[in-house]
Amino acid sequence: MRRIGFDNKKYVQMQSANIRSRISQFNDKLYLEFGGKLFDDYHASRVLPGFLPDTKVNMLRQLREDAEIIIAIYAQDIEKSKIRNDLDIAYDNEVLRLIDAFRSKGLYVSSVVITRYNGEAAADAYANRLKNLGIAVYKHYPIPGYPSNIPLIVSDDGFGKNDYIKTTKPLVVVTAPGPGSGKLAVCLSQLYHEAKHGIKAGYAKFETFPIWNLPLKHPVNLAYEAATTDLDDVNMIDPFHLEAYGVTTVNYNRDVDSFPVLNAIFEKISGSSPYKSPTDMGVNMAGYCITDDEVVSVAAKQEIIRRYYKAQCDCRRGLVPESQEWKLELLMNTCGISAKDRPVVAASLKKSQDTGGLPAVAIELKNHKMVEGKTSDLIGAAAGAIVNALKALGKISHEIELMSPIVIEPIQDLKVKCLGNQNPRLHSDEVLIALSICAATNPTAALALKQLPKLRGLEAHSTVILSATDMNVYRRLGINITCEPNYQQNGRLFHR
Repeated sequence: MRRIGFDNKKYVQMQSANIRSRISQFNDKLYLEFGGKLFDDYHASRVLPGFLPDTKVNMLRQLREDAEIIIAIYAQDIEKSKIRNDLDIAYDNEVLRLIDAFRSKGLYVSSVVITRYNGEAAADAYANRLKNLGIAVYKHYPIPGYPSNIPLIVSDDGFGKNDYIKTTKPLVVVTAPGPGSGKLAVCLSQLYHEAKHGIKAGYAKFETFPIWNLPLKHPVNLAYEAATTDLDDVNMIDPFHLEAYGVTTVNYNRDVDSFPVLNAIFEKISGSSPYKSPTDMGVNMAGYCITDDEVVSVAAKQEIIRRYYKAQCDCRRGLVPESQEWKLELLMNTCGISAKDRPVVAASLKKSQDTGGLPAVAIELKNHKMVEGKTSDLIGAAAGAIVNALKALGKISHEIELMSPIVIEPIQDLKVKCLGNQNPRLHSDEVLIALSICAATNPTAALALKQLPKLRGLEAHSTVILSATDMNVYRRLGINITCEPNYQQNGRLFHR
């Protein structure tokens, strides 16, 4: 059984109570910049076993009577169709997905703000699309010299040019489809406009990581660095907090670097700043809810290794510079771990060796038993590993055939003869569809299909870079898959 190291129930209670306390501190009007993911926070659930992926949005539900949500999106991200890589969805569509998701939880999304708008045609079209859907849209504009030119920023020619976003609730959560969307600037602009309207509003920041009351080099905080190598985030001791209170806390470089400027903006808007340090601005209570430090440390180290393999593959595909791989090697060294500390790696490589170097995938079950999938004439290794894992979980003999070739072969014919695919082997999604068809008449196949929820949280490794299709299926099933940074050697340059 998976060991738990985090008290999720306690976290929801403590976090909502702390946010309520911060609202009351600012005359019942708080702009809360929400960093990271409100939905589907699988990073947090991996490094804090017991943390549920939708914990943060469920925590917000405790505050839903007093809360509304603004979603910020950068105009250039619309113009360039920027993609959220973990979901393979463009930022503009991610905003729509978020609105649907918030509404399904009973949370009120009051508006969308397009930030740093500079006349982009795509942003205009997107704004019209949102308005036609009944969603209020506002625009904020570039400010020369932001964030350093404080006299200009805090003036009618700076924040004053931005649209004033109308809000009605005591808690205004500002979130975004991804980093760099302008959440902080939206909050600050609103503080300026609220002051113009005679309302003394406040600002706070919600970031799960780094966890401010864990040690600087704690594996959980290092796992955050591993997850943000593309942003060049580095954890550091908050010098402002140490000077003000004599207490050591952890923050990250961007917040520490920007704090003097941010503090000056607060003073310019309100006459004084409510905070003495970046740590003061935060409301995160996650550190108080860790119940087993050993469990979360082990989980965080495994996350660093997973990030290392991802960086290797992204580098092999030309998506990231080698420097990201090097940074992750340094983080592994800091933790005293290596790629060899991921058990599924050795299992998959051995299976590949035993099958003449063909691609192989290994999955580690919760009882630490390894199941492998090999490349066959009918299905790929990734699909084979899933089928074999379902057999093991359902206590089905490995020799039993779950899917008849009579079902598989017509699908292969369709792929090759009608859809022009050169690879006749079934991908993971196609195998699951075939298994579902067989389950209608085959009780053993039906038993295997019932094991699918048990795959969530398992570890897997492939000896080759998997297709986007297989990677997506593993992600949806909740399997933590990593790959060797190699393509299958078949002479082809294009893989899908």
